[in-house]
Amino acid sequence: MYVTKTIAQDDKDTFYRELAGQLRGLLEGERDAVANAANLSALVFDLVPDLNWAGFYFLKSDSELVLGPFQGRVACVRIAAGKGVCGAAVVEARSMLVPDVHAFPGHIACDAASRSELVIPLMKDDRIFGVLDLDSPIPGRFDADDQAGFEALAAIYVAASDLE
Repeated sequence: MYVTKTIAQDDKDTFYRELAGQLRGLLEGERDAVANAANLSALVFDLVPDLNWAGFYFLKSDSELVLGPFQGRVACVRIAAGKGVCGAAVVEARSMLVPDVHAFPGHIACDAASRSELVIPLMKDDRIFGVLDLDSPIPGRFDADDQAGFEALAAIYVAASDLE
């Protein structure tokens, strides 16, 4: 049985390097994209401080994301490509770091407590399969170090998972 290990929070580079190591161990030998998304969501929600939501939306057509595994409060099930932070990440094919979701045009408030958001597109061979979405009740919770750390985690997930 896999057991998560608490990671010191004082150095973000070390924190994300150790979190990536735990994720590799957790996903080792498993190719199922849903199972891996569920475990990544749980790992992140358990170990990353100041989150109120961590999970996935999968692109089910060229125009719509559908809710996948997550940790946190109930969430919006469908998000149109181009709408909200998740939809913008899909259309722009890039990570979206939003310090204040209330200042983001068209933000979708699935949880009114969310104040900042980080969305990482899941890409393989220049094709987007979905997004890893992280919300925090703290304005400005995410920075460039968090973005780089979560981009690395998303890359580990994509490499470990059979995405269609």
